[in-house]
Amino acid sequence: MTQEFDFDAVVVGGGAVGLACGYALSQRGLIVAVLESEGHIGQGVSSRNSEVIHGGLYYPTGSLKARLCVQGRRALYAFLDKHHIDYKRCGKLVVATSQDEVPRLEAIFDQAVANDVEGMEHLTGAQARALEPGLNAHAALLSPESGVFASHDYMLALQGEIEAAGGAVVIDTPFEGATPLEGGGFSIRIGGAEPATLAARLLVTAPGLSAQDVAATIEGFPRDQIPKAHYGKGVYFRLAAKAPFQRLIYPPPIHGALGTHYRNDLGGQAVFGPDLEYVPEPDYSVDLSKRGAFAAYIRKFWPDVPEDLLVPDYAGVRPKIHGPDEPQPDFQLRGADTHGLPGLMALFGIESPGLTSSLAIGEEVARRLVD
Repeated sequence: MTQEFDFDAVVVGGGAVGLACGYALSQRGLIVAVLESEGHIGQGVSSRNSEVIHGGLYYPTGSLKARLCVQGRRALYAFLDKHHIDYKRCGKLVVATSQDEVPRLEAIFDQAVANDVEGMEHLTGAQARALEPGLNAHAALLSPESGVFASHDYMLALQGEIEAAGGAVVIDTPFEGATPLEGGGFSIRIGGAEPATLAARLLVTAPGLSAQDVAATIEGFPRDQIPKAHYGKGVYFRLAAKAPFQRLIYPPPIHGALGTHYRNDLGGQAVFGPDLEYVPEPDYSVDLSKRGAFAAYIRKFWPDVPEDLLVPDYAGVRPKIHGPDEPQPDFQLRGADTHGLPGLMALFGIESPGLTSSLAIGEEVARRLVD
């Protein structure tokens, strides 16, 4: 007896990556349902980030992050243009504030070239200051392809594309588990105001911070293939004054993250962050007592920062799969070759540069499941 499916594919998670997966599958002619537990799309990790379009400078050669960031960034700019979504390709300066940091810049430059990042330039301190007066720079790298964009408008456009292709993006609909069907596909249990069970041939889990919990509800998913969850909290401070720089300003990366950086957002306001603190559970509070440490960090590259004009803004939590003293792993896209369940792709550890990479992640998922 042939199994009848309600949808060709179900995607768990209505953030940027889940929507991009749904979009990539729908572009292949599949009817897709994206399930989002919150009352709106993009309310998790996707709503609490820097909205930066990353060039792809830092990631190890041959990694998914290196490849998908560069591919995703190129695809993202084209998508934003097609859908008339606001962005600024403002460029980024990675700044060494002393001679001691110059070797780190050289390593970043070499990695960027290996990753096929376009347009990278070495700048002297004087050249960097000519671009951004007030900047403290002994030397710098210029990444002209970096930028900022309206990420929520992007997610709305992805939703529109999925729905135009005959699919659905369903809010207030938590995923409660799945059971593999004999002969292929999955029986999927959903909650919310109208609990139901539906059948789909393919299942993609991309729920960000709850990736581990979701995987644990899928019957037959090996527990040793669910990486331990870690929560990396980062807070942001906004400057209550005129933005001092037009480009993104980044110091060399810290262990496990890119470090507290500067952006001039689409509204013209200066925002600094995020820092990194491992927390036992997601927490979105912003402690004013952190302002002094923020100012001290910022002062390295902007000596004139007015500490009293730094105001608490917001916090985000990154779905890390490594602890504070462990090496930062690659994106984890786990298919049947690891968990043994054909038709299932489970995503773990999709933090930065996940937003930039989202379209390419969606393509990778669709290629592995469909192509």
